[in-house]
Amino acid sequence: MPDKILRRAELMRESSRYREALSLYIRAIHMYRKRGSKEGVLNALLAVGDMSRMLGDFPRAEGSYSDAISLAEQIGDRVIRADAVMGLGLSVRALGDWQRALRLFAEARGIYRKTSDRDGLAFALWAEGGAYRIGGKIKNAMGSFKSSQSIFKSLGTDPDNKKGQAYSLCGLGGVSRVAGLFRDSMGYYTSANRLLSSLNDRFGVAYSHCGMGNALRMRGNYKNALRHLKRAERIYLTIGDIVSYSYTLWSLGMVHLMEGRLRWAEHYVMKAFARFRKTKDIRGLIYCRLTLGQVQYLRGHRTAARRELMKAFRDSVEKKFGIETCHSRAILDYIEKGEKTHGCYRRTGSGLSVDSVPFNIP
Repeated sequence: MPDKILRRAELMRESSRYREALSLYIRAIHMYRKRGSKEGVLNALLAVGDMSRMLGDFPRAEGSYSDAISLAEQIGDRVIRADAVMGLGLSVRALGDWQRALRLFAEARGIYRKTSDRDGLAFALWAEGGAYRIGGKIKNAMGSFKSSQSIFKSLGTDPDNKKGQAYSLCGLGGVSRVAGLFRDSMGYYTSANRLLSSLNDRFGVAYSHCGMGNALRMRGNYKNALRHLKRAERIYLTIGDIVSYSYTLWSLGMVHLMEGRLRWAEHYVMKAFARFRKTKDIRGLIYCRLTLGQVQYLRGHRTAARRELMKAFRDSVEKKFGIETCHSRAILDYIEKGEKTHGCYRRTGSGLSVDSVPFNIP
């Protein structure tokens, strides 16, 4: 019976119906515990962590992954332990602790190497790329994503490997954007979108549409940017991914900011802000404050603008977010002194600069 529930949950998961999948996985855990099946409990715990993470419930995800790590150690299952360590790393990365995430990914990577698990190794490199990006280490992020893509490509044309390639391309698209390479970003996301569409990966399709929208936004093509972002928004709403939906709302707010529609910019960013607060996503909150600070400045409310931007700056410095620290410092320098700063970005490997407000935050 629990095996049947687990199979149903997997079908829900494959169709991106995360809430229904989560409910079934939790039922499976209780039933496996009654049967005394540690292996069943372990697999279901890992899945609960994955679904909780996708739904933005990071405390539950952390708890599930930690329980899975302990149980895997009892059983002596090194591979599932590595998978649980990876999940824990992704959860703490989402909460802004990118340095701890890197340590966890390195631990998992070591296990994957010892067990010759190249799929796991490629996944760990992909996750590592995202952590480096948050830390503002652009060169490291590029290297990790390219290595991940190369391994997935070498593993063949199995759907999971193609999916891995596509997500590595999305990672390259994101880091190219913060590096100021907007044409490259669009190319990576477009390639990823083709692959993910062929695989019917709804989350991935939404993710790549969001990336394409942001790449177009950075190139000033706001009409088509809105079209792609709206497609991403609809899919994220359907599958219940609050985390990615929140970033899409912020991106929509940025399009409206750049086109001078301040009321609409504030509307979308405040919707994103409420969701980032719910999921305790400090990085998302920083992005919202960066946008809201610019809205206030353009309205002539300089004190309110400075308050939002200073909060973004302090939080960025505290969390050691490299790119976000540069954004907040550069926008503050521009509105307070009229200075156009470039040095902070250059130190991260980015070609960005703040030459005016509104600044189109990548």
